[in-house]
Parts: sequence; structure tokens; C-alpha cells
Amino acid sequence: MSPLPTDKYRKIISALWLFFAGGFVFFLLYVFAVSINFLNLFGDLPDLKTLENPKSELASEVYSEDGQLLGKYFRENRSPVTYEQLPKHLVDALIATEDIRFEEHSGIDFKGTLAVPYYKLTGKQDRGSSTLTQQLARNLFRTRDDLNNGLLSDVPGLRMLIIKTKEWIMSVKLERSYTKKEILLMYLNTVDFGSNAYGIKVAAKTFFNKAPEQLTLEEAATLVGVLKGPSYYSPVSREERSKNRRNTVLNQMLKYGYIDEPTYEVASLKPIKLNFNVENQNKGLAPYFRTEIGKTLVQWCRDNGFDLYADGLKIYTTIDSRMQQHAEAAVEQHMKVMQQEFFKQWKGRNPWVDENGREIRGFLADRMKNTARYRSLVEQYGDNQDSIKYHLNQKVPMRIFTWKGEKDTLMSPMDSLKYYKHYLHAGFMAMDPLSGRVKAWVGGTNYKYFKYDHVKQGARQPGSVFKPFVYTTAIENGYSPCYSVTDAPVTIINPDGKPWTPKNSDGRYSGRRMTLREALALSVNSITTFLMKKLGPEAVVSTAKRLGITTPLDPVPALALGSSDVTLYDMVGAYGTFVNKGVWNQPQYLLRIEDKNGNLLHEFVPKSLEALSEETAYLMVHMLQGSADTRGGTAYYGLRHRYGLKNEIGAKTGTTSNYSDAWFMGITPDLAAGVWVGGEDRSIHFRSAAYGQGNKLAMPIYAIFMKKVYADKSLNVSKAPFPKPSQPLSMQINCGYSAPPTVVDSVKKEQTLTLPQNVEEGTF
Repeated sequence: MSPLPTDKYRKIISALWLFFAGGFVFFLLYVFAVSINFLNLFGDLPDLKTLENPKSELASEVYSEDGQLLGKYFRENRSPVTYEQLPKHLVDALIATEDIRFEEHSGIDFKGTLAVPYYKLTGKQDRGSSTLTQQLARNLFRTRDDLNNGLLSDVPGLRMLIIKTKEWIMSVKLERSYTKKEILLMYLNTVDFGSNAYGIKVAAKTFFNKAPEQLTLEEAATLVGVLKGPSYYSPVSREERSKNRRNTVLNQMLKYGYIDEPTYEVASLKPIKLNFNVENQNKGLAPYFRTEIGKTLVQWCRDNGFDLYADGLKIYTTIDSRMQQHAEAAVEQHMKVMQQEFFKQWKGRNPWVDENGREIRGFLADRMKNTARYRSLVEQYGDNQDSIKYHLNQKVPMRIFTWKGEKDTLMSPMDSLKYYKHYLHAGFMAMDPLSGRVKAWVGGTNYKYFKYDHVKQGARQPGSVFKPFVYTTAIENGYSPCYSVTDAPVTIINPDGKPWTPKNSDGRYSGRRMTLREALALSVNSITTFLMKKLGPEAVVSTAKRLGITTPLDPVPALALGSSDVTLYDMVGAYGTFVNKGVWNQPQYLLRIEDKNGNLLHEFVPKSLEALSEETAYLMVHMLQGSADTRGGTAYYGLRHRYGLKNEIGAKTGTTSNYSDAWFMGITPDLAAGVWVGGEDRSIHFRSAAYGQGNKLAMPIYAIFMKKVYADKSLNVSKAPFPKPSQPLSMQINCGYSAPPTVVDSVKKEQTLTLPQNVEEGTF
């Protein structure tokens, strides 16, 4: 039997007890002082409300009307999942590797913490003293950023102690506020996996193109392994290192009985097979559309106290993902062919030419001054043009766009500008004319390389696709589709005495009388000009504005031939009015916004007004059908024969001077759509009508799209004829016999007009 301790030993034990008791009391006081930020020495902790409703940045998601995810807006790409979406082997791998006593502790694993010195001294691998709850606190509240620092936070040696203490306090509070499942779920929804993938849902998509519940054992282990160091253990750039780390995770699962030996052996021998794809704004369906609606959404969020890039909003749009895919495919299919022909036509020459076909001197130098690259060089070198010129002509490695895929090459900034100026661009939009809902929106040929949107952002001269506004005005003023006019020159005398006599597209006049329907079908300039003379530019401007044209329109006679710029977005909305019995619907692209929990925040109500009478609208549909069903009509051969679209279609082609802009507008009972194709600059265009006209350069995109839409039975788009008006027509539309060609002096005289003095000089 051991002897009783002597007085000396009793004193030592008492001293030790007092030391540890005093230390414990001091520790409690220290923790309390940190929790209340005593004298602002330690910095604030999140309040109770913040702990009960922790907020991490969530990507806002954009959905099509048919429920498909189109894309996201984010700073940190994070989308939450439910616990039921987590596979068991993912949860097991995480607990086995990061916090084996997760179910036992209350936020702080004292056993693990006390073992840290042992691991440090023995050199054995340390799993780390932080529990999953502590790591969650760190992720949610960013404890290691320079946030909420106190007066002692910058004292050497104290900063990390204060941070760890805060994490302990918050971990305990989190454990009191949430269940273990909720903590585990929050952790997996917020943790950074690298490659801009935050949370398990985005990580599974980024690395394996899978949903979390589809992850295999080895894939789950790979992602858990990444958490130790997203860059260091990246399976993309550090494959062997990542594989070793994955096997460490599998070994932990074996050690703690989550998997058996045979399962471990099979899984640990498998290679890492990635399907890597980092989400960004350049990818996914409808990138031009998402960028354009982002302008509206940012403003709405600013007005209503939300952050589009962090609040996890759900944005529902009118886009149909199937039609969008067909539209993007149609643009790509046709533009590949046209671009190849464009390169062929301009081989050995530069395509920026003046009206006489001569190359524009200094074109590239002038355009370079509008680039961000040039502005940055000016900021760096000021007026030192030699340095600026040197860097603009210095070849550097770059990746460029081609229709055969991206290509790595050496180019100078000047070479790059020259290369891209050779490319044609396109815009396409389709909408439901009855509701105004936009179904497809293609703003360009490749969003990564060409950001400019040619649907709503860009405005160009419409050429003959503007003519229906003239004919609409004529019908409203009592002209019938059967009213006949002679195809002869119309001369307008300007106030300065100079005559303006617009030519027909082929430079000739047939000399025969033709109905207005036939004239529109054949796109005869002289007859459109005749109508403009009778109606006046102001009346046509008024009609166009009622039909939704928002760009400035010069009230001059040349407007009849499309001299003022318009947007494709406005034009599609205007043409939809003809189908919709005269009711104009502003093209609608947003339906509603919900918060991250599905609560409705805002519902968008489209604007509409009765712009035309039902009869006028129907007569214009009948008129526009002439282009597609009249032999010789501008859309007749292409739609009917080349593409086999023999159902009722209203159509109009448009081509501007020197073939700078090619347009096509098409309407059916279900869809109104429009196409624009051209160079980035008006001076860049085809050299002949063989490829530069609207029926050659723009119409095929529409035709290819419609064929794909009709072939897609899931869309249920009908080929039915246009519905008849509800009331009998007040005028005849069956025009009958067309008079033989005749030209008389009296007609020529009748079709000559002197402009009023208030028309601007120099317009023509």
C-alpha cells in the first residue's frame, strides 16, 4: 500500500489544481470576452439572427419556360441541394476523412484538438483539429478574412487564437440551432471545391457532369479529397496527386468500416475519369439573351434590394429551350456556309470598301482606337505613339475563333482586329405573336468572341422589310391590296432642286401596272415610293411607332425604303401585330422572379395596345403572303422549293445599299420571326447580289429554323392556315387579272413630287 502524500506533495497538487482551475476560469472569461467583444478587443461575432439565417452567396438561375436551366448569374457559382440528393457514400467519405466523431461532439472535438500536439511532435499525418461544424462556421462567416477585426487582431500570435475561438463559439451556437443533417448539408452546399465550383451540386456538374446523387464511390471520394486543398489536389491539373488523395479518403472509409476490403481494392485502382466543364457566361443556351435580360434584372434588383449575383433568385423566362436550340443550330449551319463564301469572295483583298468598291484607307487604325486594348495602351504610354504602335503590332500567343473550332496561334492585336473584321454576324429572334412571348433569341454567331447583341442592342437599316409600314398606312387610308399602280420612275424634287429617283433593285422598271399585293411581293421600290408620296413620311412614322418601333425615324421619303435604323427586336414585335389581329404586344422575355425558396417576388405583365384594326391586320397578313405564294415573289422560290415550306407564310426580304444589311421577316399563325445578317461595319459586305441579298443571306436561317421546329413533334407547332377575320372585309382581295405593261407620260408626271420646304436638305 502506497504511503500517504506528504505535505510537500499536497502543496504541489494544490498548486497544480489552482493553476489549472485558474487557467480554466481565465479561459472561460477569455471566451466570454471574445463572445461579447469586450472593449472591441476581438471584433464582433455574427448576431443570433445571422446565425439562425446564415447566408452564403447563391447563384441566381435562369430557366426557360419549359423548365430547363439556361444559365446563372454569380460571383461564386453555388446552387443548393437537399439532403435526400446526397449519396450515402459521399456523406460517409466526408465524415470518415474530415470528422469521424461528427455525430458525437457538439461543435468542438476536444479529443481531436488535444491530439494535435501529439501529431505535431510525432510527425504523423494530422486530419486537422477543425470539425465540420467549425469549417462550416469558417465558410459561412468568413472568419479568416479581414472582417470584424478587433484591437488585438493584429497582435502577432493572437490573431489565429482569436479566429479559432470565434469559430469554437459559432460552432457551438450552430450545433444548438441546427440538426447534424442540416449542418452537414449546409457544409456541402457552401464549401469550395475549386474551379469556381462552390457546393456539391456545382462541383459534381463541373468535374463529372453529373447530379450529386449520380456520383460513384470513387467520384465522391475524389471530391472529398479535393477539400483538403482545391488547387493542390485538383483532379484537373494534379491528377496523380488527386488520385493519391482520393485513395486516402477510400482508406479512411475502409478503416472506419464504411466500405469493405474488396470494394476498396476495386475503387482505389480505378483512374480518375473527368467530364470537366467550368460554367461561365459564355456557355449554355441563349448567352446573348441572358446578357440582355441581365440588364433588366440588375436594375430590378437594385430597385428592390436584391443582389442578382448572390441571392439565389429563380428567374423564369419565355424562352423555349427546344426552339432556342433549333435557332442556334440554324444560325450556325447557315453562317458557316456564308462565311466560307465570304472569305472566298474577298480572298487577297480587304472587305472594308466605300460605295465605289475601293478599300477604305486607315480603316483598321481608326477601328483600333475604339478597342479596350488601345485605351489601355494610351493609359500606359500617353502620347508615345511609337510605343503604342509597337505593342499593337507585337505578335503574342492567342486563341482565336474559327467555324471549325478554336485555334491557337500567334497574332498581334492589329492582326487580330483584321482577322475578326472579316467575319459576318447575325441576329435571330422568334416570338409567339398572340402572347408576345419571345421563344428564341440568337444575338450573334459566338458569344465568347463576339459579345455584341444584334437582336436588341444593335440597330441597322432595314431596307425593304420596312415597306409593310408604308403599305399598312396605305390600307388605313383606303387603299386596297388590289389597287394598281404603274411600275415607273418616281422623282422627288428636294428643296435644293436636286431630284431623287429611287431605282428598283434590278435597276429597271417593268412599265406595267401591278396591284399593291404584287408590288409588295416583288418588293418594287417605285410603287412603294409612289405610296409614300401619297401618304407623307409623317403618317408612315406614326404607323411604325404604333407598331412598336422605338428607334428614331427620320420623317423623309427615303424612309419608305428603310433609311432609318431599327432593331430586330422591334421589327419582330411589329410583324407579330399583323398576326395578332392588330394588337401589338411588346416582346416579353421575363415571366417572374422567385426567391431561393420559391416565393414569388415579381411577375412581369407585358405591354399591349390595339395598334391596327382587325381588318387592316388581316389585309397585311394577306399582303405579306404574296412574297411566299406569288411566282417571282422575293421569298417564293426559297421557301416553297428550296426548303419545302408550302404552308401559309407571310414574308418580307430586305437588302440595303451595297448589300450591307440582309434581312428576312416571316410570320405564321404560331410564330413571328426575324433575321439580320451583315458585317460589323456597314462597309463590310458581299460584293454581289448573288449572296448579299436578304433572300440569300438571311432567309435560309429562318427556313432552316422553321423546318426544325415543324419536325420537332414535342413543340406542336401547327402548319394550319392563318385564321379568317371575324367580320366580312370591306374591300376586295381577290384581285383577278393584272393589266398588261404600259407606261404613259401622264403616269410619269403623276409620280413626280416636289418636297415641302421643311424636309431636311441633303437627305438624298
